[in-house]
Amino acid sequence: METYRKQRRHAPAGFFAVEAAGLRWLAAAGGVRVARVLAEGPEFLEIERFAPAPPSAAAAHEFGAGLARMHDAGASAFGVAPDGWDGDGFIGNAPMTLDPEPSWGHFYAHQRCLPFARAAHRAGGLSSDELGVIESLAGRLDAGDFDDDAPPARIHGDLWSGNVLWTPDGVGLIDPAAHGGHRVTDLAMLGLFGCSHLGAILDAYAAESTRLPDGWRDLLDLHRVHPLLVHAQLFGGGYGTQAASVAARYL
Repeated sequence: METYRKQRRHAPAGFFAVEAAGLRWLAAAGGVRVARVLAEGPEFLEIERFAPAPPSAAAAHEFGAGLARMHDAGASAFGVAPDGWDGDGFIGNAPMTLDPEPSWGHFYAHQRCLPFARAAHRAGGLSSDELGVIESLAGRLDAGDFDDDAPPARIHGDLWSGNVLWTPDGVGLIDPAAHGGHRVTDLAMLGLFGCSHLGAILDAYAAESTRLPDGWRDLLDLHRVHPLLVHAQLFGGGYGTQAASVAARYL
């Protein structure tokens, strides 16, 4: 088996341990192939390396259906950490809280939108007016306006196309920010920066899942507010403006 070793000197405490726990938690769900953890330490993580292959519609269909099954393995609460980890996590290099919440709206407002919006504002990646838009959206989220009856899903949490690897045996996943979350979050992340055969993935997911809310495609951008705020915090540029523009559609 080929291996891939990630290293970071002076990594924050738990940086690789929470990722390893997330990989194991997702793999235990089944449905989608997840990179196997081979070794870990405070400053490194060694995982299975996937052989590359061209994307295909067949692999996309299999991945979409499998992702629905992985999500349905569930989690005990929104925001909960993966099994085997007790503490907070990271999305990219940004710290991210992992505190259990009973409702998705409260979780998304207080652990995803507001903290990252305020951090982006402090870093100069979000204007005061744009911060106000995010705060208004948080009010609607906190009121439960976007909640539904689906239980917490076991989600990857950072499922942009760079973490979706096409292999001879189908799709393999790496680099999660795994937690208990909403199913639409992973689907939204897939489309944030483009993903091969996205339509086939989403159609296969929808055919397999019985937990998607009505009008879920109209909610994809709502679930993209957080990753856009992460980028606004870390990279600035136009990400803050984009996050506020997207958020304004839901006010």
